[in-house]
Amino acid sequence: MDHKEKHLASSAMLTDIVIGMSDGLTVPFALAAGLSGAVSSTGIIIIAGIAEIAAGSIAMGLGGYLAGRTATDHYNSELKREYEEVELVPEKEKEEVRGFFENLGLSEEVQQKAVEDIARDKKKWVDFMMKYELGLDKPDPKRATKSALNIGLSYAVGGLVPLSPYFFIDTPVEALKLSAIVTLICLFVFGYFKSRMTGVSPWAGALKVMLIGAVAASAAFGVAKIFEG
Repeated sequence: MDHKEKHLASSAMLTDIVIGMSDGLTVPFALAAGLSGAVSSTGIIIIAGIAEIAAGSIAMGLGGYLAGRTATDHYNSELKREYEEVELVPEKEKEEVRGFFENLGLSEEVQQKAVEDIARDKKKWVDFMMKYELGLDKPDPKRATKSALNIGLSYAVGGLVPLSPYFFIDTPVEALKLSAIVTLICLFVFGYFKSRMTGVSPWAGALKVMLIGAVAASAAFGVAKIFEG
């Protein structure tokens, strides 16, 4: 059981990192590219980029927190309802438990014994219904906070990648060239591992993520140049 919980926690953290890093690499990259086509000072791009990273980290983190809270609130609401049902309509709930064991192919004698054993302990009974009737596992009470931090920090780390060349190069277009190389490599590597996690073809996934970032940055740069002209 302990091993399973660690695995789930790790999976949740990786999901958060993927969410935060995906937008963190792409959005500031597109912003920096667009500004590179419109302004002549890397200082302006750095200020705008840092402001975007700060705002994006907070927004993404808040979204993760609210998603975590929603999952917890939903679980608690269903838990309360199940306690009420085993109290008010116990026979109906027992029949649902029996139906679960019937679907497993167990004999009627074993079904009845299993139902009686589970129904002796109300907490065990409700936990059984939550997991096997509703398919809900008890969420980590700290999940919302952890998710907010994981997503927010991942966004910030990802956002600093495309912005970093602008700290060392004075010409926006020259800085963009290095930013594009570094960011597209990072997007390719990120897309590769993300695709492996989700069971998609790693190479195809890597190219897809990299192309999305490239198209977004190119579009932003092109639009900026059009309006500048």
